[in-house]
Amino acid sequence: MKRTGEAGALLRVLALCWGLQLLPALAIDNPDQPDPVAAFAGRAESYETQIGAASTDRAALAAHAQYEQFLDRELNQAYSALLRRTRDSRRQDLVRSQKSWLVFRDAEMRFIANNWSMQDFGSSSALSRAGYRAALLRERVTTLYGYLRSYPSAGAP
Repeated sequence: MKRTGEAGALLRVLALCWGLQLLPALAIDNPDQPDPVAAFAGRAESYETQIGAASTDRAALAAHAQYEQFLDRELNQAYSALLRRTRDSRRQDLVRSQKSWLVFRDAEMRFIANNWSMQDFGSSSALSRAGYRAALLRERVTTLYGYLRSYPSAGAP
């Protein structure tokens, strides 16, 4: 089945929102170090392009599934890299923060799954769910890489 104009417009709006949320993260805390946020954005670009170029809902959902797997790997990579850079009580704070974020993520994922139903949102509901899940993960990855960027020897993970 062809993607409706409404679903295509939703994807364009979500892509714009993802791009706009990166703007504050583009400031470089340590100009002598590579920017892990920009490196992540570069790696994510091909997945986002595939989503935008999908000609059917099925293709868009498959591209979103690949993107979510990529984001999950990036989330783990960013967290691990940041964990290696932190010390003592800061490491404990990071671990607590991540555990709390995971609880938040799970609650958000339940909300997304239950709220964007076919009966309430029609044929665009699956794409909406996929877009919101990806945006949630992408935001956390960007945040963690933003934190990592401020460390003296952060480098690109």
